[in-house]
This record gives sequence, C-alpha cells and structure tokens, in this order.
Amino acid sequence: MDLENKLTVAQIKEIIDLISEENDPMLHKLAKDERKSVQRLIQNKVKLIDKAKRAEIEHLERLTFETTLWKNGYEFIAGIDEVGRGPLAGPVVTAAVILPRDCSRLVGVNDSKQLSLEKRKVFDQLIKEVALEYSITVIDSNEIDRLNIYEATRLSMLKSVEQLKLEPNYLLLDAMRIDSAIPQESLVKGDQRSLSIAAASIIAKVYRDEMMIAYSEMFPEFGFEKHMGYGTKQHLNALATYGYTPIHRQSFSPVANTRQAYESSGK
Repeated sequence: MDLENKLTVAQIKEIIDLISEENDPMLHKLAKDERKSVQRLIQNKVKLIDKAKRAEIEHLERLTFETTLWKNGYEFIAGIDEVGRGPLAGPVVTAAVILPRDCSRLVGVNDSKQLSLEKRKVFDQLIKEVALEYSITVIDSNEIDRLNIYEATRLSMLKSVEQLKLEPNYLLLDAMRIDSAIPQESLVKGDQRSLSIAAASIIAKVYRDEMMIAYSEMFPEFGFEKHMGYGTKQHLNALATYGYTPIHRQSFSPVANTRQAYESSGK
C-alpha cells in the first residue's frame, strides 16, 4: 500500500504544514492521494508557498536602495516618514529608522496605509526589536499653525534624524527633503519602495493613532478613534456642533471658519 493511502487526513496535514518548497518530493507523493480533502490541503499549501515567495521577492525589491547604499559604503541608512499631514486635528508625527543588513524578520513590512491595524501593531513591535536605532518626533497643532504643515513636517523629520543616538550617514525620505548636511535622497512613494521608509511609516502611524485614541477620550463627541482627525462627515458635523478643540489646526479650513470653541457636553 502506498504511503499516502496509509495516512489519515490529519496526519497528512501535519506533514504538509512542515513543507516549505513547492518541489518537495513528499508534496508530489502526497498529491497522488485522490481524496478531495487532501487535494484541498495541497492546493492551499501551494498557494501559501507562492504567496511567501512573492513576499520575499517584494521584500528584496524594497531593499534595493539600502543594498546599493550599503555596497557603496553607507553603513547606517535612516529611513524617514511622516503621518498626519492631512488631518484637521492632531499632530504630525515622524519616525526615523536605521535597519541592519539582515532584515529577514521584516518580510511583509510595507507602506503602513496598505497594512491592517493588526499587522501594523505586530510590525511596529518587530521593527523596534530589529532596528539598530529609531526615533519618533511629534509636532503639535500649534506649531503646525505657526509654521504651516509643510515646514512643520520638514522640521519633524529633521528632529527625528537629530534624535537618533546612532548617527546615520545617509537618509532616505518619502517625497521630502530636509535641511541636513547628511546625504539624502527623496523617493516618490518611498514608503512603498524602501523598507527603511516603510518601517518608519509604520512606527509613526501606530504612535499617532494611539495619540488620537487618547484624544478621543478627552473629546468623545468627535470620534477621533475612528477617523484619526481627518475631515470625515462625522468630524465635520462634530466641528460644526461643538466647535474646535485645542488639538484642531486653526490654519486649516474649515477649522479656520469655526468661531465656537469646544465645551465638553459632559458625556
């Protein structure tokens, strides 16, 4: 009797779970089993292997800039990204991250906007464990109003670089440039093209979201935990009803047209 016919479906599943290559001889042997449940297990495994291979290829592609710079002698490369340029309320948050050459644990790290909340949280912790160094900078709404959002973002990015205890010798930024003597490159859609920038986007996003959730407890009428300060219908209705809060950006329309200051409804 052939091996595949001696095994239960549960036993075959245990074997398949251990297989990591599509051309594994055992997988081909088990494929002779005509039971539909076994065929489904094999098909699902092949899909998982293909997905893992694509993720590995994309991971290496997102390391193209870093790999080239490492080969050219730039040992400590900082990726910098921001979160929160568009909202009507809350700070702009920037992170800078220096990754090691071995980033194998970070397969799947991508632009924070393309990841689920659960994945962002997992990667946030993993990036902090793997990174040689990272920093986070917060620029509040008052400073945004004083400088304008573009300059506030540039300042935030510069501060993030300056706060790194390990001094970088090259900077990769997402579609921005800062006033730094350190060599730098501005990458359009950098959070999708550079692993370092993607890592920074995740750290900044998780940090800012946690701040906005805390603000939602202070100003419960606005639902900051849902829209993170962006100008959703819920946010605009709350702004019109309750007025602007201390974390609103006075230089942003329609906040600038709101004359009423926030007073707690006592909820």
